[in-house]
Amino acid sequence: MFRLRIANLGLLTLLALLAPLACAASNEDPKPQEPRKPDLVLADLGQPMFVRHCASCHGHSGRGDGPAAEMLRAKPADLTKIAARRGGDFPAGEVARHIDGRFRLPAHGSRDMPVWGYRFGANIPESELGEAIARGKIASLVEYLMTLQDPPL
Repeated sequence: MFRLRIANLGLLTLLALLAPLACAASNEDPKPQEPRKPDLVLADLGQPMFVRHCASCHGHSGRGDGPAAEMLRAKPADLTKIAARRGGDFPAGEVARHIDGRFRLPAHGSRDMPVWGYRFGANIPESELGEAIARGKIASLVEYLMTLQDPPL
């Protein structure tokens, strides 16, 4: 029992000595992280889905100039400038939530596009499987949108 207390005391002493070093390291300016590159396998899966479900409004290039764009009350977003509008950061989670549409994003105002989270999982009898399929399709679209960014990520 005495040895156990000595071992614990030694461990506590070591931690006490290392704590100031850890605090000093955390006070240093963090290095800027490189933007995450798109997963090209998922992006390849997302490209035909984009053409099928998104290009009619957003255009094949993603610039908001699809053939249906002029008939819409609100001009479709230029999807090539998502990262540029955010200082070079591509907000993948926010983009996924907006595509999904089942989550309210007050900053985006009214919902002018389909709620793809429901549509991508529709007609799947098992709800968990439908949810997984919907999330997978949305993730593929997000990765594809990352490849469209101007300037490239």
